[in-house]
Amino acid sequence: MKKKLLLFLTAYLVMAAPMTAQVNLDDDDDDTEVTDDDEADGDDDESDTDLPDGNEADDGDIAMPEGMVSEMDSLILDWNKRQYLTQPDGDCQDTGVSPEFTKEEYIHRLQRLPNVIEMPYNDVVRKFIDQYTGRLRRSVSIMLGTTNFYTPIFEEALEAYQLPLELKYLPVIESALNPTAVSRAGAAGLWQFMITTAKQYGLEVTSLIDERRDPIKSSYAAAHYLRDLYAIFGDWTLVIASYNCGPANVRKAISRAGGVKDYWQIYPYLPRETRGYVPAFIAANYAMTYYCDHGICPVRAILPAGTDTIHVTRNLHIDQVRAICNVPAEQVRALNPQYRTDLIPGDAHACTLRLPATAVSAFIESGDSIYRYHADELLTTRREIEVAEAQFKQPAKGRRGRNARSGRRGHSSRNAGGRTATVRRGDTLGAIARRNGTTVAKLRRLNGIRGNKIRAGQKIRVR
Repeated sequence: MKKKLLLFLTAYLVMAAPMTAQVNLDDDDDDTEVTDDDEADGDDDESDTDLPDGNEADDGDIAMPEGMVSEMDSLILDWNKRQYLTQPDGDCQDTGVSPEFTKEEYIHRLQRLPNVIEMPYNDVVRKFIDQYTGRLRRSVSIMLGTTNFYTPIFEEALEAYQLPLELKYLPVIESALNPTAVSRAGAAGLWQFMITTAKQYGLEVTSLIDERRDPIKSSYAAAHYLRDLYAIFGDWTLVIASYNCGPANVRKAISRAGGVKDYWQIYPYLPRETRGYVPAFIAANYAMTYYCDHGICPVRAILPAGTDTIHVTRNLHIDQVRAICNVPAEQVRALNPQYRTDLIPGDAHACTLRLPATAVSAFIESGDSIYRYHADELLTTRREIEVAEAQFKQPAKGRRGRNARSGRRGHSSRNAGGRTATVRRGDTLGAIARRNGTTVAKLRRLNGIRGNKIRAGQKIRVR
């Protein structure tokens, strides 16, 4: 069974590098530290003026996490979901309406979850459960199918850092399991890293590469970050809150609550979105576990064909891969979401390219021909450019320019052999070339000059 899961994982789009290359888990790599000044990974970057004044927050003071307001179309349009997710089994009929349950039933179900992180019931949590099992039930159906691809990745990363496995549902509220999701604040990927934190945890973000969108690398970086946050707070609900708004805002809330380190006690002093973040996390764990009780039917996942990776050490365009390896460009992009454009910048450093196994063989067999295919059209960045030389312009008719007056110093004149100029005192070949719209090399060639030796009063050809 484990072998099948690993094959399933390997086959799906998401891998961009071998597992051993994701994040160095040796002790030497554990010196990355979260400080109070670190940026939050979530979208909420509210200042002190946006924090409540200490009065109890009401429903209007809670903002929905951005992953809960994602457009459904963005989930459905993802290439991999179109390819590998199909309609729910015929045996499961989604009525579109969630049954009513008592408060005691919700409490009992939450207590049955095999979790380390505390997941209590209250009215706020109930509101988010109602969102997932009501208005967002279609999203939950799709995410349940998508978890077949992503859950093995998340669990491997969390286990590597010895973290509670229920944290695998953080991307549900962060990005709705969309690897290309980008928030209003610029956070990106499944785990919604901001650029500052992403780079701090070893993710490359440039104009061409964004490893926040790499499901494996970002999952290991997120696990590392979560472990560092736990070293600060020692409480998982505070860790989840600080993942959203940053440790500095959580510390401020703790201070305003009199120093108590309890999420539900500092709740009124947290930013708006963070007040809904932990309840949404609890609701996501509930909905992804008890979906059957609410009549939600998961879409079916189809095992995709196997894939493999190769290292690209020269610039390569996705259209070159498409043509030589006979793979749709859309599939290449989906298998390699970390590349922001169709250029794979192998010239900068070795880049990993994931392709279907058959396409990998074709890539290797092609040798250098894949790099040469329409290279002049596809790889248009110029390596060397000559600076254009200004063309000499005749003075306008009826106007007398400085060089239009004959008999004055430094003038140019025409003769049968071309145009000439008189060398002024202190002139150099470079100065004469600039004045006459030509080059030093041309002056040397026209006048048989070797070196730079010229004398005042000498006439030299400039054309």
